[in-house]
Amino acid sequence: MAKLWAGRFSKTTDETVNDFNSSIPFDNRLYAQDIRGSLAHSDMLARQGIITREDREAIHQGLTEILAAMDAGEIGFDPAQYEDIHMCVEQLLTEKIGDAGKRLHTGRSRNDQVALDMRMYVREEAGHIHDQVLHLIDVITDVAQNNTETIMPGYTHLQRAQPVTFAYILLAYVSMLKRDARRLENTLEVLDECPLGSGALAGTTYPLDRHFTAETLGFSRPCDNAMDGV
Repeated sequence: MAKLWAGRFSKTTDETVNDFNSSIPFDNRLYAQDIRGSLAHSDMLARQGIITREDREAIHQGLTEILAAMDAGEIGFDPAQYEDIHMCVEQLLTEKIGDAGKRLHTGRSRNDQVALDMRMYVREEAGHIHDQVLHLIDVITDVAQNNTETIMPGYTHLQRAQPVTFAYILLAYVSMLKRDARRLENTLEVLDECPLGSGALAGTTYPLDRHFTAETLGFSRPCDNAMDGV
């Protein structure tokens, strides 16, 4: 397993160290986001003339095949082989298409790659949860509308207090869920900045088009500050 951080070591590292540093048992769930980010990045690199069109075609073909294999469960995420999902995809791509796979990393750092994958994953999950919360609000509201005259005791400090309707109790949870929905909406707004192109912390000298990659990946804009982005 290739390790970016092990260049100065002359001996094989202990397996305990490998286990501690390996994140692929957890971040393998980011594979689709990692590949989509790489597809957009290679598109931009070719568009800017940083890599050739031939390299771009080879990268896209290789990444598409890797994505299909991962979707089908044909690739194992073994910590003994891969340290993280980013190195896993890069290693598989290079094995498949050769040096063109290494050129995919041009103008990109592991820092902005990880930040992008995390934002894309959380954005998709938060959007899905937001939809479920709104659906739950609709369901509870429907039940409440059918129980506007269903009398129930209201409790405080585990003791019966005032008589209320079942609808009133249900709508209390609707109010709570509406706050949750607003929190998720705020999260989605905060996540709507693309960190790709930030590099390690302060960008790169390559003529990247960060607005192109942001738009391609469904973000409204790139991050204002690269250090903040990563």
